[in-house]
Amino acid sequence: MGQKINPNSVRLGYIKNWQSRWVADFKSMPQLIREDYDIRDIIKERFIQAAVSSVAIERLGNYLKITINTARPGIVIGRKGQDIETLRSDLEKMTGKKVYINVFEIKVPELDATLVAQAIAFQLEKRVSYKKACKKAMEKTIASGALGIKVMVSGRLGGAEIARREWYRKGRVPLQTFSADVDYGFAEANTVMGKIGVKVWIFKKLFFAKTPRELQEELKKLRLEEEKNNMVIGENIAKGENEEGNKGDQNVDA
Repeated sequence: MGQKINPNSVRLGYIKNWQSRWVADFKSMPQLIREDYDIRDIIKERFIQAAVSSVAIERLGNYLKITINTARPGIVIGRKGQDIETLRSDLEKMTGKKVYINVFEIKVPELDATLVAQAIAFQLEKRVSYKKACKKAMEKTIASGALGIKVMVSGRLGGAEIARREWYRKGRVPLQTFSADVDYGFAEANTVMGKIGVKVWIFKKLFFAKTPRELQEELKKLRLEEEKNNMVIGENIAKGENEEGNKGDQNVDA
């Protein structure tokens, strides 16, 4: 059985980037890590209906830059930017630093694993069948252009006495291929029977891979280069034969 690891963390520095980008000394690091956790917790609790996927945090001296990726930027910004200004002032009071907040819109939420997991969890809280919720989400993701998706739900599924785990897959999800852009998301549904965990893996594309058209173009270039080299070699041989023939004619004349 394979060893389980977070698909995002195993690809850090290769095709994925860190969500917290800053450098600190050993003494202040625990405090800053806790601060990052609190910032993300505040944002996700305050904008629970805004479909927030991820929060990136960058630090530089006394400046703090926060990037919020969401499918509903209007809810985060608020009317005339009131909500985002309130959040900025609250974070400045908490951290004691100058805070800048950027809001980026996720154009295709069906290709974001965290948002797909949140959507399934929201349906489970409304007592929708877990099979129906999972299969509907998978169909939407594949229709949006994903190469594969895997969904796992665990807990007291369907109100069963004994908790169990079930998973579904459509397409392919190469978790061990580091060049594969696999997005991972997790969410929890607070149902009457207890918590149900939802995990989602989405295989978007393969980096550093060449399409058949690119391979054909490379073959054509190689063939053209070979033909040119053969032509040059043939011309050199012909020149050499002509030079030898001219030398032979001169010797005969002599």
